[in-house]
Amino acid sequence: MIRVLVAEDQAMVRGALRALLELEEDIAVVAEVGRGDLVVDAAREHRPDVALLDIEMPGCDGLEAARALAAAVPGCRAVVLTTFGRPGFLRRAMEVGAAGFLVKDAPVAELARAIRAVVAGERVIDRDLAAAALALGATPLSTREADVLRAAADGATVADIARGLFLSEGTVRNYLSSAIGKTGARTRVEAARVAADKGWL
Repeated sequence: MIRVLVAEDQAMVRGALRALLELEEDIAVVAEVGRGDLVVDAAREHRPDVALLDIEMPGCDGLEAARALAAAVPGCRAVVLTTFGRPGFLRRAMEVGAAGFLVKDAPVAELARAIRAVVAGERVIDRDLAAAALALGATPLSTREADVLRAAADGATVADIARGLFLSEGTVRNYLSSAIGKTGARTRVEAARVAADKGWL
């Protein structure tokens, strides 16, 4: 029996995933959580073979949960589920050690096959997203440019960003200018939106 943990912040979606997966004879949902920061504790307690991680959750997102899970419970393989088919998210999921990356509108039979495949040691990736990720390439943003754009996304001032990231205001302006150029945007808020839409943040 394959033991599965479901991490999804929407209770209705979480319940539907559980109900559908438990129709499979070889899959049992052994734990459910609604926050990313509860994933590792639940995995330590219930010892699932696979964790299905929603990409957007309170506490921490599915990508950070996958990273923490790989370090704390390496025997549990992470499959990231997303509503947002953004190629940059796929690349980041692979970088943090996820064994799978699927969109939520995939048929449940495909999800069940993916669970079996990752337990067998394979990686499972949505084909359309894989093709888009290859076409898009790696993020053009440096780590610091991404940090500054994340901070700017909510309209923070240069002074606020500089204080929060322990940088000078001039350095923040340089990073913002570079990030705006790389995203083809006109403003820092637009640059943050473009980068987020591509999954670079």
